Amino acid sequence: MKALFLLAGRDVRLALRQPADVALALAFFLIAAALFPLGVGPEPQTLARIAPGVVWVLALLSVLLSLDRLFQQDYEDGSLDQLMLAPIPTWATVVAKVAAHWLTTGVPLIVLAPVIGIMLNLPAQGMVVLVAGLLIGTPLMSLIGAVGAALTLGARRAGVLLAVLVLPLYVPVLIFGVSAVDAAVFGLSVRPHLLLLGAMLAGAAALAPWAAAAALRQALR
Repeated sequence: MKALFLLAGRDVRLALRQPADVALALAFFLIAAALFPLGVGPEPQTLARIAPGVVWVLALLSVLLSLDRLFQQDYEDGSLDQLMLAPIPTWATVVAKVAAHWLTTGVPLIVLAPVIGIMLNLPAQGMVVLVAGLLIGTPLMSLIGAVGAALTLGARRAGVLLAVLVLPLYVPVLIFGVSAVDAAVFGLSVRPHLLLLGAMLAGAAALAPWAAAAALRQALR
């Protein structure tokens, strides 16, 4: 556990030393959200109706934009080879890197989500559910993305291939995340949608580190 925390802290410090990588995903999140009122019109009712979908889609794309930070830099400078030789399980290395990725990408997106919700006139009753859904959904997207990033490590056009692999797996996260906010806005129960997101997170937490570890070992052979 100590090694896991040290590795996660190392990746967080490296991300903070290169703030442009983190700022790119956040800037995309904010700028793209600001464009929607210009495209669909400023009517409050229209913006409120599309707000949950806009926030979730942009959060999904922002996470996707930052997935190359998971393993690519360590792969290029040889650090990943050293981590594979370290006396800690490969799956623990994956968990540490996913945790660092979520702390530097997912958490800022969660903090900015209410700002986007206010910008798009999202009703107050949907705001709490939006944040709760993102608290469950963003680590889930990081775990799924880790598997895709490991599978495409060292491949040509890895960014395009990563998007092709990961985006279909993000669709259920998007559906249940948006449905939870819509249910809150219309006065329905949000419990089933959040429970399904939680179940997917539990499944991904159990399976994704092992799958990503196997993909990393294959990529480094």
